[in-house]
Amino acid sequence: MTVTDRRPEDDHAEVDVAGAGRTRHPLRWVASLVLVVLAAQLAHLLVTNDNFAWHVVGSYVNAQIIGHGIAITLELTVVAMVVGVVGGVLLAVGRLSDNRLLRSACGLYVWFFRGIPVLVQLVFWYNLSALLPRISFGVPFGPEFLSGETNHLITPLLAAILGLGLNEAAYMAEIIRGGLLAVDPGQTEAAQALGLGDTRTLRRVVLPQAMRFIVPPTGSQVINMLKATSLVSVIALADLLYTVQSIYNRTFQTIPLLIVACLWYLLITSILYVGQSFIERHYARGATREAPQGFWDFALMRRRARAETPEVP
Repeated sequence: MTVTDRRPEDDHAEVDVAGAGRTRHPLRWVASLVLVVLAAQLAHLLVTNDNFAWHVVGSYVNAQIIGHGIAITLELTVVAMVVGVVGGVLLAVGRLSDNRLLRSACGLYVWFFRGIPVLVQLVFWYNLSALLPRISFGVPFGPEFLSGETNHLITPLLAAILGLGLNEAAYMAEIIRGGLLAVDPGQTEAAQALGLGDTRTLRRVVLPQAMRFIVPPTGSQVINMLKATSLVSVIALADLLYTVQSIYNRTFQTIPLLIVACLWYLLITSILYVGQSFIERHYARGATREAPQGFWDFALMRRRARAETPEVP
Protein backbone atom coordinates (compact mmCIF):
# COMPACT_ATOMS: atom_id res chain seq x y z
CA MET A 1 0.00 0.00 0.00
CA THR A 2 1.43 3.36 -1.01
CA VAL A 3 1.27 6.58 1.00
CA THR A 4 -1.72 7.78 -1.03
CA ASP A 5 -3.57 4.50 -0.33
CA ARG A 6 -3.40 4.99 3.48
CA ARG A 7 -6.84 4.70 5.01
CA PRO A 8 -8.03 6.90 7.94
CA GLU A 9 -9.00 3.89 10.01
CA ASP A 10 -5.35 2.74 9.97
CA ASP A 11 -4.46 5.66 12.27
CA HIS A 12 -6.69 4.19 14.97
CA ALA A 13 -5.39 0.62 14.71
CA GLU A 14 -4.39 -0.87 18.04
CA VAL A 15 -0.76 -1.79 18.58
CA ASP A 16 -0.16 -5.19 20.11
CA VAL A 17 2.28 -4.71 23.00
CA ALA A 18 1.53 -8.00 24.74
CA GLY A 19 4.86 -9.43 23.76
CA ALA A 20 6.83 -6.27 24.43
CA GLY A 21 9.51 -6.55 27.09
CA ARG A 22 10.85 -3.98 29.51
CA THR A 23 13.83 -1.97 28.33
CA ARG A 24 17.01 -2.96 30.11
CA HIS A 25 19.16 -0.22 31.59
CA PRO A 26 22.54 -1.67 32.60
CA LEU A 27 23.92 1.75 33.51
CA ARG A 28 21.21 2.12 36.16
CA TRP A 29 22.34 -1.12 37.77
CA VAL A 30 25.95 0.07 37.70
CA ALA A 31 25.00 3.40 39.29
CA SER A 32 22.94 1.63 41.94
CA LEU A 33 25.82 -0.69 42.73
CA VAL A 34 28.21 2.24 43.10
CA LEU A 35 25.79 4.00 45.45
CA VAL A 36 25.38 0.86 47.55
CA VAL A 37 29.16 0.48 47.85
CA LEU A 38 29.59 4.13 48.83
CA ALA A 39 26.79 3.87 51.39
CA ALA A 40 28.40 0.76 52.87
CA GLN A 41 31.75 2.54 53.13
CA LEU A 42 30.12 5.51 54.83
CA ALA A 43 28.32 3.28 57.32
CA HIS A 44 31.56 1.41 58.04
CA LEU A 45 33.36 4.73 58.64
CA LEU A 46 30.66 5.98 61.00
CA VAL A 47 30.73 2.78 63.04
CA THR A 48 34.42 1.96 63.17
CA ASN A 49 36.01 5.42 63.50
CA ASP A 50 36.30 6.20 67.20
CA ASN A 51 37.05 9.87 66.50
CA PHE A 52 33.34 10.49 65.96
CA ALA A 53 32.86 9.85 69.70
CA TRP A 54 29.15 9.10 69.45
CA HIS A 55 28.87 8.86 73.24
CA VAL A 56 29.94 12.51 73.45
CA VAL A 57 27.37 13.42 70.80
CA GLY A 58 24.67 11.66 72.79
CA SER A 59 25.63 13.43 76.00
CA TYR A 60 25.46 16.92 74.46
CA VAL A 61 22.66 16.66 71.93
CA ASN A 62 20.01 17.29 74.61
CA ALA A 63 22.11 19.47 76.91
CA GLN A 64 20.50 22.59 78.35
CA ILE A 65 23.25 24.86 77.10
CA ILE A 66 22.68 23.58 73.55
CA GLY A 67 18.97 24.29 73.94
CA HIS A 68 19.76 27.88 74.90
CA GLY A 69 21.82 28.28 71.72
CA ILE A 70 18.98 26.80 69.63
CA ALA A 71 16.53 29.28 71.18
CA ILE A 72 18.78 32.21 70.23
CA THR A 73 19.12 30.84 66.70
CA LEU A 74 15.36 30.48 66.25
CA GLU A 75 14.65 33.89 67.78
CA LEU A 76 17.17 35.54 65.52
CA THR A 77 15.77 33.73 62.47
CA VAL A 78 12.19 34.84 63.16
CA VAL A 79 13.01 38.47 63.94
CA ALA A 80 15.40 38.86 61.00
CA MET A 81 12.86 37.33 58.60
CA VAL A 82 10.11 39.64 59.86
CA VAL A 83 12.40 42.62 59.26
CA GLY A 84 13.32 41.24 55.87
CA VAL A 85 9.74 40.56 54.74
CA VAL A 86 8.39 43.94 55.90
CA GLY A 87 11.33 45.77 54.37
CA GLY A 88 11.08 43.66 51.22
CA VAL A 89 7.42 44.57 50.71
CA LEU A 90 8.15 48.28 51.07
CA LEU A 91 11.15 48.07 48.75
CA ALA A 92 9.26 46.04 46.15
CA VAL A 93 6.38 48.51 46.09
CA GLY A 94 8.90 51.35 45.88
CA ARG A 95 10.69 49.73 42.94
CA LEU A 96 7.36 49.44 41.10
CA SER A 97 6.38 53.03 41.89
CA ASP A 98 5.94 55.69 39.21
CA ASN A 99 8.07 58.05 41.30
CA ARG A 100 11.51 57.95 39.70
CA LEU A 101 13.32 59.18 42.82
CA LEU A 102 11.66 56.57 45.05
CA ARG A 103 12.27 53.84 42.48
CA SER A 104 15.94 54.78 42.20
CA ALA A 105 16.42 54.92 45.98
CA CYS A 106 14.92 51.47 46.45
CA GLY A 107 17.02 50.09 43.60
CA LEU A 108 20.14 51.60 45.16
CA TYR A 109 19.31 49.90 48.49
CA VAL A 110 18.91 46.52 46.82
CA TRP A 111 22.15 46.95 44.87
CA PHE A 112 24.12 47.99 47.96
CA PHE A 113 23.01 45.29 50.40
CA ARG A 114 23.08 42.47 47.85
CA GLY A 115 26.60 43.43 46.85
CA ILE A 116 28.17 43.22 50.34
CA PRO A 117 28.68 39.86 52.09
CA VAL A 118 26.54 39.26 55.16
CA LEU A 119 29.60 38.61 57.32
CA VAL A 120 31.01 42.05 56.45
CA GLN A 121 27.68 43.68 57.33
CA LEU A 122 27.56 41.91 60.70
CA VAL A 123 31.07 43.03 61.60
CA PHE A 124 30.27 46.59 60.47
CA TRP A 125 27.16 46.92 62.65
CA TYR A 126 28.98 45.36 65.59
CA ASN A 127 31.77 47.96 65.27
CA LEU A 128 29.51 50.91 64.48
CA SER A 129 30.82 52.76 67.53
CA ALA A 130 34.12 53.30 65.73
CA LEU A 131 32.22 55.41 63.18
CA LEU A 132 29.54 56.95 65.42
CA PRO A 133 30.50 57.06 69.12
CA ARG A 134 27.03 58.41 69.93
CA ILE A 135 23.66 57.89 68.27
CA SER A 136 20.97 60.54 68.54
CA PHE A 137 17.34 60.71 67.43
CA GLY A 138 15.52 63.94 66.67
CA VAL A 139 14.72 66.45 63.97
CA PRO A 140 17.30 66.44 61.15
CA PHE A 141 19.62 69.41 61.64
CA GLY A 142 17.48 70.32 64.65
CA PRO A 143 17.02 69.46 68.33
CA GLU A 144 17.77 65.95 69.63
CA PHE A 145 15.12 64.03 71.53
CA LEU A 146 17.14 60.96 72.53
CA SER A 147 20.82 60.06 72.41
CA GLY A 148 23.17 57.47 73.83
CA GLU A 149 26.47 55.73 73.42
CA THR A 150 26.60 53.39 70.47
CA ASN A 151 28.25 50.59 72.45
CA HIS A 152 25.26 50.54 74.81
CA LEU A 153 22.62 50.76 72.06
CA ILE A 154 24.09 48.37 69.49
CA THR A 155 24.23 45.09 71.39
CA PRO A 156 25.41 41.88 69.66
CA LEU A 157 21.78 40.82 69.26
CA LEU A 158 20.75 44.13 67.68
CA ALA A 159 23.82 44.09 65.44
CA ALA A 160 22.86 40.58 64.26
CA ILE A 161 19.26 41.64 63.59
CA LEU A 162 20.39 44.68 61.62
CA GLY A 163 22.96 42.77 59.62
CA LEU A 164 20.71 39.83 58.76
CA GLY A 165 17.40 41.69 58.51
CA LEU A 166 18.52 44.56 56.30
CA ASN A 167 20.39 42.19 54.02
CA GLU A 168 17.37 39.89 53.81
CA ALA A 169 15.12 42.82 52.89
CA ALA A 170 17.12 43.35 49.71
CA TYR A 171 16.61 39.74 48.61
CA MET A 172 12.96 39.65 49.64
CA ALA A 173 12.35 42.84 47.65
CA GLU A 174 13.36 41.07 44.45
CA ILE A 175 11.30 37.98 45.31
CA ILE A 176 8.19 40.02 46.07
CA ARG A 177 8.69 42.26 43.04
CA GLY A 178 8.96 39.20 40.81
CA GLY A 179 5.77 37.77 42.33
CA LEU A 180 3.86 41.02 41.79
CA LEU A 181 5.02 41.25 38.18
CA ALA A 182 3.91 37.65 37.57
CA VAL A 183 0.25 38.59 38.16
CA ASP A 184 -1.69 39.31 34.97
CA PRO A 185 -1.96 43.11 34.49
CA GLY A 186 -5.58 42.56 33.52
CA GLN A 187 -6.36 41.81 37.16
CA THR A 188 -5.23 45.31 38.16
CA GLU A 189 -7.16 46.89 35.31
CA ALA A 190 -10.31 45.01 36.30
CA ALA A 191 -9.96 46.08 39.94
CA GLN A 192 -9.49 49.70 38.92
CA ALA A 193 -12.52 49.47 36.64
CA LEU A 194 -14.55 48.42 39.69
CA GLY A 195 -13.43 51.55 41.52
CA LEU A 196 -10.78 50.04 43.81
CA GLY A 197 -7.88 52.26 44.79
CA ASP A 198 -4.23 51.34 44.37
CA THR A 199 -3.83 50.20 47.98
CA ARG A 200 -6.94 48.02 47.99
CA THR A 201 -6.03 46.60 44.58
CA LEU A 202 -2.62 45.62 45.85
CA ARG A 203 -3.95 44.18 49.11
CA ARG A 204 -7.11 42.45 47.89
CA VAL A 205 -6.33 41.48 44.29
CA VAL A 206 -2.66 41.48 43.34
CA LEU A 207 -0.94 40.29 46.50
CA PRO A 208 -3.14 37.18 47.11
CA GLN A 209 -2.48 36.00 43.54
CA ALA A 210 1.23 36.77 43.82
CA MET A 211 1.59 34.65 46.95
CA ARG A 212 1.90 31.42 44.99
CA PHE A 213 4.97 32.91 43.30
CA ILE A 214 6.35 34.46 46.49
CA VAL A 215 5.92 31.63 49.01
CA PRO A 216 8.28 28.97 47.51
CA PRO A 217 11.38 31.21 47.32
CA THR A 218 10.48 32.78 50.66
CA GLY A 219 10.51 29.33 52.24
CA SER A 220 13.97 28.79 50.83
CA GLN A 221 15.03 32.17 52.24
CA VAL A 222 13.82 31.15 55.72
CA ILE A 223 15.97 28.04 55.55
CA ASN A 224 18.92 30.08 54.30
CA MET A 225 18.36 32.57 57.11
CA LEU A 226 18.46 29.80 59.69
CA LYS A 227 21.82 28.69 58.34
CA ALA A 228 23.08 32.27 57.99
CA THR A 229 22.57 32.83 61.73
CA SER A 230 25.70 30.75 62.26
CA LEU A 231 27.67 33.78 61.04
CA VAL A 232 26.78 35.74 64.18
CA SER A 233 29.28 33.64 66.10
CA VAL A 234 31.94 36.10 64.90
CA ILE A 235 30.33 38.87 66.99
CA ALA A 236 30.13 36.70 70.12
CA LEU A 237 26.37 36.10 70.04
CA ALA A 238 25.57 32.83 71.81
CA ASP A 239 23.70 31.08 69.02
CA LEU A 240 23.91 27.34 68.35
CA LEU A 241 27.29 27.42 66.61
CA TYR A 242 28.88 29.82 69.12
CA THR A 243 27.64 27.65 71.98
CA VAL A 244 29.14 24.56 70.40
CA GLN A 245 32.42 26.39 69.83
CA SER A 246 32.58 27.55 73.43
CA ILE A 247 32.19 23.94 74.58
CA TYR A 248 34.78 22.33 72.34
CA ASN A 249 37.27 25.12 73.09
CA ARG A 250 37.22 23.79 76.65
CA THR A 251 36.86 20.06 76.03
CA PHE A 252 38.74 19.78 72.69
CA GLN A 253 35.94 17.52 71.39
CA THR A 254 35.66 19.44 68.13
CA ILE A 255 34.14 16.84 65.80
CA PRO A 256 31.48 15.49 68.20
CA LEU A 257 30.26 18.99 69.06
CA LEU A 258 30.12 20.00 65.41
CA ILE A 259 28.09 16.86 64.74
CA VAL A 260 25.65 18.00 67.44
CA ALA A 261 25.26 21.35 65.67
CA CYS A 262 24.78 19.63 62.30
CA LEU A 263 22.09 17.33 63.66
CA TRP A 264 20.10 20.22 65.10
CA TYR A 265 20.42 22.30 61.94
CA LEU A 266 19.26 19.33 59.85
CA LEU A 267 16.28 18.70 62.14
CA ILE A 268 15.11 22.32 62.12
CA THR A 269 15.53 22.76 58.36
CA SER A 270 13.60 19.51 57.76
CA ILE A 271 10.70 20.84 59.82
CA LEU A 272 10.78 24.11 57.90
CA TYR A 273 10.77 22.22 54.62
CA VAL A 274 7.61 20.32 55.61
CA GLY A 275 5.91 23.56 56.66
CA GLN A 276 6.87 25.16 53.37
CA SER A 277 5.26 22.28 51.45
CA PHE A 278 1.92 22.73 53.28
CA ILE A 279 1.95 26.50 52.68
CA GLU A 280 2.66 25.98 48.98
CA ARG A 281 -0.30 23.59 48.76
CA HIS A 282 -2.55 26.19 50.38
CA TYR A 283 -1.71 29.00 47.95
CA ALA A 284 -1.66 26.71 44.89
CA ARG A 285 -5.30 25.68 45.29
CA GLY A 286 -7.27 26.62 42.20
CA ALA A 287 -4.22 28.13 40.52
CA THR A 288 -2.71 25.02 38.99
CA ARG A 289 -3.95 21.62 37.98
CA GLU A 290 -1.99 19.94 40.72
CA ALA A 291 -0.67 21.27 44.00
CA PRO A 292 3.10 21.43 44.55
CA GLN A 293 4.51 18.03 45.26
CA GLY A 294 6.51 17.20 48.33
CA PHE A 295 9.33 14.67 48.28
CA TRP A 296 7.18 11.61 49.05
CA ASP A 297 4.35 12.75 46.77
CA PHE A 298 6.86 13.22 43.96
CA ALA A 299 8.30 9.75 44.57
CA LEU A 300 4.83 8.16 44.54
CA MET A 301 3.88 10.07 41.39
CA ARG A 302 7.01 8.84 39.60
CA ARG A 303 6.38 5.27 40.74
CA ARG A 304 2.76 5.41 39.55
CA ALA A 305 3.78 6.82 36.18
CA ARG A 306 6.36 4.09 35.67
CA ALA A 307 3.78 1.40 36.54
CA GLU A 308 1.15 2.80 34.16
CA THR A 309 3.44 3.46 31.17
CA PRO A 310 4.49 0.31 29.27
CA GLU A 311 8.09 0.21 28.17
CA VAL A 312 8.97 -1.00 24.70
CA PRO A 313 12.26 -2.56 23.61
